Amino acid sequence: MNPKVDWFFEKDTPWRAVYAELRTILLSSGLTEELKWGCPCYTLHGANIVLIHGFKEYCALLFHKGALLRDPEGILVQQTENVQSARQIRFRHPGEVLQIANALKAYVEEAVEVERAGQKVQRKQTADLPMPEEFTRKLEASPALREAFFALTPGRQRGYLLHFSAAKQSKTRAARIDRNLERILAGLGLED
Repeated sequence: MNPKVDWFFEKDTPWRAVYAELRTILLSSGLTEELKWGCPCYTLHGANIVLIHGFKEYCALLFHKGALLRDPEGILVQQTENVQSARQIRFRHPGEVLQIANALKAYVEEAVEVERAGQKVQRKQTADLPMPEEFTRKLEASPALREAFFALTPGRQRGYLLHFSAAKQSKTRAARIDRNLERILAGLGLED
């Protein structure tokens, strides 16, 4: 137990009982308990294995390399279509943890073995992401914009492409692009 993490488990939240059950299981795994991103994170030699976090509708265990885990119970969830590596196991009631406690231990053990084996998730390259037609036209019309965009890190490029592509209507995509032109030209990412 890491006392720096205690405040998370002592918070008044609907998930408090679930958090306590998950903590017991994770502490029994031999992993190191740390505080990362404001959440309890369980690590092996500094490598993130699994994290406990909560949302309005559910709380979850997030396996950082969950895409590499077998899922015999069919309980791993990909948060969104753009999440490439992490997978969650979601909980809505305290009893759910106890019902699948043995399976949870097996998932944690497998996640540890994945880390020990040095396995890596093959991530999609930024070039594999669709580029909205509206943005392609802007890049073709402005060499400075094209140069600035391709000078961004792959992660920043990906952030913009995902943000632009998420809009269903052309006028919304165009508006998003226009709102971010100055940021791109300044070398900034979507969240900078």
